[in-house]
Amino acid sequence: MAVKEENDKRPIVAITMGDPAGIGPEIVIKALSLAEISRICRPVVIGDSSVLKNAMSFAKSSPIAIKSIKRIDEGDFNVGILNVLDMDNVNVNKLKIGKISSEAGKAAIKYVERAIDLALNKKVDAIATGPINKEAIHKAGYKFDGHTELLAKRTGATNTAMMFLSDSIRVMLATTHMPLSQVPKSLDKKKILNIIKLADKELTEILNKKPRIGVAGLNPHAGENGIFGNEEQKIISPAVDEAKKLGINVKGPISADAIFYLANLNMFDIVIAMYHDQGLIPLKLLSFNKSVNVTVGLPIIRTSVDHGTGFDIAGKGWANPNSMIQAIRVATLLAIKKKSK
Repeated sequence: MAVKEENDKRPIVAITMGDPAGIGPEIVIKALSLAEISRICRPVVIGDSSVLKNAMSFAKSSPIAIKSIKRIDEGDFNVGILNVLDMDNVNVNKLKIGKISSEAGKAAIKYVERAIDLALNKKVDAIATGPINKEAIHKAGYKFDGHTELLAKRTGATNTAMMFLSDSIRVMLATTHMPLSQVPKSLDKKKILNIIKLADKELTEILNKKPRIGVAGLNPHAGENGIFGNEEQKIISPAVDEAKKLGINVKGPISADAIFYLANLNMFDIVIAMYHDQGLIPLKLLSFNKSVNVTVGLPIIRTSVDHGTGFDIAGKGWANPNSMIQAIRVATLLAIKKKSK
């Protein structure tokens, strides 16, 4: 028997299945087979029940019953039930697991769009997304570089950022998916100041205290007073100084080869990295499969796994669900905090 919504305070978390040819279906099954997940939230998978049933054959998880639904209120949110808002977008007999395809890319985007619409219409309290493949979604005709750009466009958000949370380290990115050659041209004082303000706002809510923010330099040795580049002097330092005037506890720019060491010693609550790999290499070294991506600046709550589609291991039962488990936990926590305001 389904739990009646009016008597149930657990947040509803929409979990997108990710690329159906990747490890997304497997990690979703493994995560939702844990009784803990059903105790803390009401999870609903946005995806294809046929793909999930196929993944059950190799997922090596505790037994779980898959229930196909068309509306959220049809869900049975008891332990042992996996509710799937069935999009029926994939012919499982033609699906090539571990292979890039436009069909799988299109399906992955449709799952996310449906989840966003449900969140915007307050049918769900948060979204946790499975991994998508950029080449697959480009083959399908979508020119987004990833979830973040799609989320921003679909929700109308104009000031967003990727924040990664783990027990060891927290990182926010000033720029996301772009060629390294474009990073310096994409940075300006306003952008970095906005990122600092977003980090301060979001972490204050999560930690219930004002965070200690460290800002990384762009160049080696943070430019060494202009010897190795002047972005620190012209862009990053002025943004940090402006943030300090606003009462934000921030320091920088600090050389990237030092700041993550300091953060790992708990001298900072979060590091703002200037580009993707500067921030994600130390994060994944310390916390791979244990960190969570949170898109800040949206009108809805969205968390995600910290890894890709894993086509090389898809279908083999080897995929680690820890990041998906953490993404669902954080989405639940953020939803509870939002409701309590």
